[in-house]
Amino acid sequence: MHNSIVFTVDSISGLRAWATREDRVLIARTTLDTPGIDEPPAPTSLAVDASEPVEKDPKIAVGFKDGSFSIYTLQQGQPNVFIRICTYPSPSSQAICALAFSGPYLLTLNSDQLLSLYKIPTEASKTSQCAPQVLHSLGSSVVRPPLSLSMRTTSGNVIASIAYALPTYFSGWTVGIQEMRLSLSGELIESRLATAVDKHYHSLSGHLSASSPSTRSSSPSPERPQNSVPLGGPVYSKPTSLSYTHPYLLVSHPDNTLTLYLVTSTSSSLSIGPGSRLWGHTSSVSGAHVGGKGKAVSVSRLGNELRVWELEGGLGSSAARRRLLAGELSIQVRPERAAATGDSNTLSQVTSKRGFGLGLALDHRFDDTSITRGWVGFDEENVIVLQEKSQGTQALVVYDFT
Repeated sequence: MHNSIVFTVDSISGLRAWATREDRVLIARTTLDTPGIDEPPAPTSLAVDASEPVEKDPKIAVGFKDGSFSIYTLQQGQPNVFIRICTYPSPSSQAICALAFSGPYLLTLNSDQLLSLYKIPTEASKTSQCAPQVLHSLGSSVVRPPLSLSMRTTSGNVIASIAYALPTYFSGWTVGIQEMRLSLSGELIESRLATAVDKHYHSLSGHLSASSPSTRSSSPSPERPQNSVPLGGPVYSKPTSLSYTHPYLLVSHPDNTLTLYLVTSTSSSLSIGPGSRLWGHTSSVSGAHVGGKGKAVSVSRLGNELRVWELEGGLGSSAARRRLLAGELSIQVRPERAAATGDSNTLSQVTSKRGFGLGLALDHRFDDTSITRGWVGFDEENVIVLQEKSQGTQALVVYDFT
């Protein structure tokens, strides 16, 4: 979901764009046909260029099962049209399972756990194949889903990150993050690793320090712990989803909770603070997503409960912890028909009233036989959830806050 447009891709219908405002209709679509290929490979991942300003036509990257990817742009007008900018043929046969896009840089992760950073030519022909430059690649033997790729640009650097779940002895699961810092010209400045593991714990894949020196490998090197492992402390269940938008790293769990971590990234260090448990859900949390402006949304697996969270500033202050305990850090959204009111509130206005038991609703009741697949997106007016029924049919459900 990007600037009130939801992008979807599948083998049958191709790449599509849906409006979430006003009529909520299909506004553009295109097939995935590639010149010279009789049957296009199945799409496996999708990302929108986060660097494009709202007024410009958005760019979309689609990854495929054969390891290739294509770049499209949605040319907005009357009518809206998708234009394929370029297609990059696969250097291997491994499917692309995750993407992050911040032009001109594209971050990919394939099923062989190879993380690659590309630079996309800005003047690529709209009719020919582009030749993106592979800037750097990192191999891993421990990074498995759930995970989250992200990219951001500072005044002098481009930072590409992968956040992932990590099993540990005694404490269950924790999180780790790998960060590649590059100059604006694409030169690698540093590659570094951090985890939220307490210094007395060690992971099942080898002990990790809080911050590693510059390295070209995303796999941590084993190190024998110096102290005995304590048996106390929090125990976290295996995450069902993970979302990272700096500095917030949000993890959902099957035990009805979420965990919020704050990531500190400076020119000299990278670290992850201790996790803060978030309560409020009454069933297993299947997905969570951190958006901009310190807001996040989470959804239960059965699709009958959403929570919208205010994460600004984290939970480091006593005031924030009191808000959490009082149930004022999030609002609960249940798919039940609410009494009509004369108010017209945006999401930002609604979240300012959290703690008053405010209920918001769908236009119709949710099918109890359906589940959510963990994907959720939102903006200031809508929350979009991917719903799947028992027979496999899917639908995007829109929660309208206007």
